[in-house]
Amino acid sequence: MSLDLDDTAVTTVTTRIGSEQRYTLADVEAGLDSLQSDEQRWRGSWRRAAGSVLLPVAVLVLLVVVWQLSVWIAQPRPDIVPSPLAVAQSFGDLWSSGRLQQAVLTSLERGVFGFLIAVAVGTPIGLLLSEVPLLRRAVGPLISGLQVLPSVAWVPAAILWFGLSDATAYFVVLMGATPSIVNGLLSGVDQVPPQLRRVGKVLGASRWQQATLVVMPAALPGYLGGLKQGWAFSWRSLMAAEIITTGGTMGFGLGTLLDQSRQLADLPGVIVTIVGILVIGIVVELLVFAPIERRLARARGLARGEAR
Repeated sequence: MSLDLDDTAVTTVTTRIGSEQRYTLADVEAGLDSLQSDEQRWRGSWRRAAGSVLLPVAVLVLLVVVWQLSVWIAQPRPDIVPSPLAVAQSFGDLWSSGRLQQAVLTSLERGVFGFLIAVAVGTPIGLLLSEVPLLRRAVGPLISGLQVLPSVAWVPAAILWFGLSDATAYFVVLMGATPSIVNGLLSGVDQVPPQLRRVGKVLGASRWQQATLVVMPAALPGYLGGLKQGWAFSWRSLMAAEIITTGGTMGFGLGTLLDQSRQLADLPGVIVTIVGILVIGIVVELLVFAPIERRLARARGLARGEAR
């Protein structure tokens, strides 16, 4: 049996084969991850997650062991260098009395609420300064100066204005976090390619639409960095305010617990409170900002280690 193909059929087949080859190459180029099995990808993700958790835990355990060995060998005064066992006992006492939980919840409520206020205030200011160059040149140095100013310097003025109340803590948090959020947003806007603004202008976007729909999404990495730094300043400012502004209608926060432990010369209690402040900062970083950073990097094709 013979097979006769005219020129049209040969051309059609060749075109289909060529397009099929092009499609296959593009598919291979865009989907190299499909060569890995689901089990391999799961193992790789599990190893990365385990490594990111086990390494810090191992370092922490090593530090505690060295600490305990130094106490056994040097035998310092317990009121100057307490042992890990004494600190653990103090943690148990604070936990059983409920004072530690109360302090953590009070400080977290203040810190989160104050930080959200700072975001609501700093974001519009940053957008306004980014869109009005003259205003930025006039106010920008002041914002940078406020970021350098230690937030604890606002505590005496806040006490005179608001008394020993929660408003003092919120004001100090606001003044500590807002400059970092504004400068972070401005830094992100400075890295936006000018072509994006031109495209928005060609498409008929107004100045406000360009700022919110074009510039703001492109400036997200810098803005997120400003938010992270703003949260760090918020948490530090809050602790300073709580340590100084004790009494009145101020609630019982971690700063208050830290100051009370100092007054009682309870060094294990001081260490427990310091560790609690540190742990909360780490938990917020791992559970809030780190997932947002990974999602943003993955959306922009910048995630590292995804193919490994």
